[in-house]
Amino acid sequence: MAIKINIIDKTLHFKKPARTSRGSYNEHRMLLLTMTDDDGRFGLGECAPLPDLSCDAHAYDKIGEVARLIEKAVGSDNYVDVLRPYPALLFALESAMYDISHSPTLYDTPFARGEAGIPTNGLVWMSSYDEMLTQVKEKLKAGFRCIKLKIGAIEWEEEIRLISHIRSRFGKDKLELRVDANGAFSTDDALQKLEELAKYDIHSIEQPIRQGQWEAMAQLCQTSPLPIALDEELIGINTLAEKQNLLETIKPQYIVIKPTLHGGMAGSLEWVNEAQKRVIGSWMTSALESNVGLRNVALLAARAYGSDITFAQGLGTGLLFTDNLEMDIELRGNRLWMNPK
Repeated sequence: MAIKINIIDKTLHFKKPARTSRGSYNEHRMLLLTMTDDDGRFGLGECAPLPDLSCDAHAYDKIGEVARLIEKAVGSDNYVDVLRPYPALLFALESAMYDISHSPTLYDTPFARGEAGIPTNGLVWMSSYDEMLTQVKEKLKAGFRCIKLKIGAIEWEEEIRLISHIRSRFGKDKLELRVDANGAFSTDDALQKLEELAKYDIHSIEQPIRQGQWEAMAQLCQTSPLPIALDEELIGINTLAEKQNLLETIKPQYIVIKPTLHGGMAGSLEWVNEAQKRVIGSWMTSALESNVGLRNVALLAARAYGSDITFAQGLGTGLLFTDNLEMDIELRGNRLWMNPK
């Protein structure tokens, strides 16, 4: 049966700049992969690497080269291995292939059937103290019981003041607090800052120091008074042997898995499985994709963790864009739901 694949180049625009300690995003380029077969079935996937972060960020500048990569992958015995160096494209191709076949691998879960929602954290972007506090209040009003704060871009004293204010109003039994430093701390002051954060019952901190410093990160994971979750550290670690080596060397408490950055669907499931073997917790999150990618991250999370997902996943990014694509997913309170036809 013949399958036709089409590539659509599209740019999405943020309602307000998405600010991290690495800088701000005002727009986000993506490639949509559409797949149709002779029976009229349709599949859709999204390839949306992050500039200056994804290991394959510059691999998609020329559509012709992307088409050749897809042709090579589809014509091979194992398209996953062909596309391991290109996790964003692998994620898009896997998504479209599962979609066109409506494979039970992704679609035979309570979430996919619209029977259960996935708990989601509320994301608070870096901004001024007052603006971040406003964001927190909005998330709490919307029903979120887990909030993730991006930190590392304003004065440290201001960030601690914000966290202290939140905790003074909401104890850990009512609100789970996660923070994400995006590698903003130096190796010299990281432990001191972690000790200060630990006073406020923080669930975990993502990537306190920049990636690639395995020895320093391993030492932090061993001595930190609060759990550490690896995020950027997983980028470019694409083979199974490399993943095993990283987890054995650093021994983090958690890993945060983003299919676009960390190996597509197949690679993400490898991360989950290897972490579970070592009693390392994990959860999945989007990487600023449109609703197309967000939907597939959610389907994968439901597949990876089963119907009883205890950790809040990072799936609350669907409202970031002015021109997002309409899909059959909906955020209701603090849970993401699928509305199947």
